[in-house]
Amino acid sequence: MKKPCVLVTGGGGFLGQAIVERCLLRGYEVRVIGRQPLPKSIADQVDFRQGNLADQKFVQATVQGCDYIFHVAAKAGIWGKWEDYVESNITGTHHLITAARVFEVKAFIYTSTPSVVFTGGSFNGANEELPYGKNWLCAYAETKAAAEKIVLKAASPHLRVCALRPHLIWGPGDHHLFPRIIASARRGKLKIVGDGNNKVDVTHVDTAANVHLQALDALLAGNANGKAYFISQGTPVKLWEFVNRLLVGADIQPVTQRISLRKAYFLGAVLETVWSLFKLKGEPPMTRFVAVELAKDHWFDVSAAQKDLGLKPSHNTWTALDALALTYRKSK
Repeated sequence: MKKPCVLVTGGGGFLGQAIVERCLLRGYEVRVIGRQPLPKSIADQVDFRQGNLADQKFVQATVQGCDYIFHVAAKAGIWGKWEDYVESNITGTHHLITAARVFEVKAFIYTSTPSVVFTGGSFNGANEELPYGKNWLCAYAETKAAAEKIVLKAASPHLRVCALRPHLIWGPGDHHLFPRIIASARRGKLKIVGDGNNKVDVTHVDTAANVHLQALDALLAGNANGKAYFISQGTPVKLWEFVNRLLVGADIQPVTQRISLRKAYFLGAVLETVWSLFKLKGEPPMTRFVAVELAKDHWFDVSAAQKDLGLKPSHNTWTALDALALTYRKSK
């Protein structure tokens, strides 16, 4: 009997690689679309395709023969050209969904983000009944929302789809979130924005990867089709307590300096203007979107994912954080 063939876009990334590993453990044939070659540990076990999701012919050739798709790839970040975000996040998703229909893919799991409901306000235990956002302040959030709509609209008995919205993915193998926090703290550039008591959801990479496979199982069983789900460890943390516990565990001074949300937001607006006018490279050290995200509550009700997908944390949040901080301490 032929093994199911699974396509993982962004399979060489942090979350994508964890999903690839789980697909291989299940005995699936795995095909990967990525920007960079895969690590040697899994490179010889997958069919790697290097290409651009905005290239429709490339996407169709890659999707042909696949049974399931995990669409993890996206242009992330808080700064960049609008056209680049549209190409990667909207056009690429449209091409994948179109190809999935043409080649009779059975299940399509889209890695979304809670930022699709961003409004600039706080979220305290809200669920999936929230409408899509407004006043986006960043192209990433707006284009991910547009892409999620494309995916969910495609739901049918023949192509079963769902969207997962994991919040702040972290864990071993992270080359972006925690390393950037640690680098900023070591340079003394990190400041608490707001009163420091805001709560946020966090998601261990193992929790996020596991629930992607659980979502596939749910879709194949006839559940979750056409739905979006918030994903997290299930218990919010105080953001700055979480960050400082990481820093102290890594033998770095905790963050104590503060800046008000109002000042951070104004600074972000000024820096965005400067970066735009002078076409500076890289991201501004502060933006309006980041100021809001660092100062306000962002945690959600994940009971729907627990009920429909069997979501549960793969590790105790604080135990896993302490263990990870120790690896940073040792590698110092």
